[in-house]
Amino acid sequence: MLKFLPQTSRRDFLKVLGLGAAGLVVGCTGSPPASPGTPVSSATPSPAAQLEELNHFVKIGADDRVTVVVKHSEFGQGSSTGLTAIVAEELDADWSQMAWEFAPADNKKYANTLMGIQGTGGSSAIANSWQELRLSGAGARALLVAAAAAEWKVPVSEIEVSKGTISHKSGKSSGFGALAAAAARQKLPEKVLLKDPSKFTLIGQPLPRLDGAVKTNGQAQFAIDQSLPGMRIAVMLRPPKFGAKLKKLDDAAAKAVSGVFEIVTVARGVAVIAKDFWTAQKAKRLLQAEWDFTKAEKRGSAELFRDYKKQLKTPGPVARNDGKAEATLAGAAHPVELEYEFPYLAHAPMEPLGCLVDFKNGEVDLYYGAQLQTVDQASAAATLGISQEKVRINSVFGGGSFGRRATPDSDYVVEACSIAKAAKEKTPIKLIWDRTDDLHGGRYRPMSVHRVRGAVGADGKPTAFFHRMVVQSFLADSPFAMMIKDGVDATSVEGSANSDYQIPNFRVEVHMARVGIPTLWWRSVGHTYNAFVMETFVDALAHAARQDPVKFRLAMLPKRSRRRGVLELAVEKAGKPPQGGGRGVAVHESFGSFVAQVVDLEMKGGKPSLLKVVCAVDCGIVINPDQVKSQMESGINYALSAALGEAITLKDGEVEQSNFDAYKVLRLPAAPPIEVFIVESNAAPTGTGEPGVPPLAPALANALFAATGKRITRLPFTLG
Repeated sequence: MLKFLPQTSRRDFLKVLGLGAAGLVVGCTGSPPASPGTPVSSATPSPAAQLEELNHFVKIGADDRVTVVVKHSEFGQGSSTGLTAIVAEELDADWSQMAWEFAPADNKKYANTLMGIQGTGGSSAIANSWQELRLSGAGARALLVAAAAAEWKVPVSEIEVSKGTISHKSGKSSGFGALAAAAARQKLPEKVLLKDPSKFTLIGQPLPRLDGAVKTNGQAQFAIDQSLPGMRIAVMLRPPKFGAKLKKLDDAAAKAVSGVFEIVTVARGVAVIAKDFWTAQKAKRLLQAEWDFTKAEKRGSAELFRDYKKQLKTPGPVARNDGKAEATLAGAAHPVELEYEFPYLAHAPMEPLGCLVDFKNGEVDLYYGAQLQTVDQASAAATLGISQEKVRINSVFGGGSFGRRATPDSDYVVEACSIAKAAKEKTPIKLIWDRTDDLHGGRYRPMSVHRVRGAVGADGKPTAFFHRMVVQSFLADSPFAMMIKDGVDATSVEGSANSDYQIPNFRVEVHMARVGIPTLWWRSVGHTYNAFVMETFVDALAHAARQDPVKFRLAMLPKRSRRRGVLELAVEKAGKPPQGGGRGVAVHESFGSFVAQVVDLEMKGGKPSLLKVVCAVDCGIVINPDQVKSQMESGINYALSAALGEAITLKDGEVEQSNFDAYKVLRLPAAPPIEVFIVESNAAPTGTGEPGVPPLAPALANALFAATGKRITRLPFTLG
């Protein structure tokens, strides 16, 4: 018999599940997946089968299959597997009987409690759903046990559940399916008990990805794969400069292309609707458009950096002010000062954006990899002139996102809906972006400049740190603009203003630049550049103090800082530094997780070469260690790609990169050996999708300094 801990009352449990006094709902939905991990959706129909809905998150079929309703997006990060494992653990199910499906767009049932809306972001899937899904699994288990006890006429306390089998010492036993209908009619107990973590059998164990097989054999459905009878394909011609408007259009040649059905003008440009993608593309290239650039952004990268550096010379809104940093620096004998530059970056997911729209009879079905369902529902409804209840989102796999599909203005969804509304014939229309659309489409990680000053005292300890930055706000001109306080967007200064380095005089200022280039959160958001600034500057301070960079950091960290643990573990596992090369370290907290990385360089032919990356992570209780390691490896390679090659540059306001020949993403042969180590923890789980990104670039830059004496302050950079 497993030990349980009392956690909450029935009222609290019902509140978490959104059931309230209405009790449980028995529902009939689509059938369980044909193979584990194939998500059920109307885009991939299967024969109808009876499923008993024990709560909003757990359904059980007559064949014992347990289907977990996953409210978070699956873009390759593995959230569907991790979330399913939480339910399986509390339900005492066998892993082989577990399946999952995407949740419908329903903010009342499936809101991300950390965001207040239904959506995925901020590495919050596991952190947000941890308690919620434990309660769901435990509640479903309690109902099954109650049903078994009632049928077998034995006390509930004598029922045991293990690996999907419900049993009693009398020899009676049953699978979940045979009792599911009766369980759905049971009343929840007053106390819902959660399992003692010491008794976990699935959580903490390496589990195979539930979506691995379908993504390997081609069954997985992405937005670009969606198809409906009579469907047409749309592509868009957008202005070459952000903020420009269509002035004049000659579409005669495009209309003459065989297979073109319509050419329509919408708010963001001109859409070609055709029988297939290549026909639409051919016609798009024949469009002759004249644009009004009156309100367009016309500055190029050089002009923007020049204007940013002018702002950098003046005081900005204060994000943090401890002590008297300026006065201390004014009296410092040997202050350290560095300026940093970061370019715009594209998200560049493997699958460009796209959305299938079926708009008819005053309602609409959308098929795509949704990331902010609540926002997209509202945007689609406003665009089409219908109520939000008439917008159904059929979520499918997304081929990567890194933040790009979470647009506050639902850009590509609004485009697709605008085209569907403008089209004369109400057939299903699928909008497809190509790679050039993706790189030219905006919503970049913002460019930024930083001026940092610091000093160390005679005792070798830092006395002051002053960080001033100029960067576009992630939140300005969006539905989330109310989160900006006193001129400071907290997401722009995160990783600096909230650092736990113990420096007595610590000041952070930020200028929220006004530029007509659309920006968006990019994997790790403000941490992506602030971690680089903080960790390379701390390295410079350690050098100025003639101290070991690791010991210097440890001396600044509070004794209970979890950053200490990951830093010490990473250094321990890295072993001896390479002879004749260079070692760099960085440690950072983001999204509640703590990550340290050690980068070793060796010299080859007189040039530095990446030898290995050692990573230590503390993300609380680990659901699936394989997935944590995968996300650290993913984040490291994503960050390495940005550090060594990626940059969106503009000339006269127009993006210069059109494909991967110019936007240089990391190639497979350049990926380094990576070792990942996980700190054991009893803390609540936190995210891993983004925290692996911030430490890599500064650790690499610090290693390059150790090897060559060259201090990196501008990205991207080269090792040679």
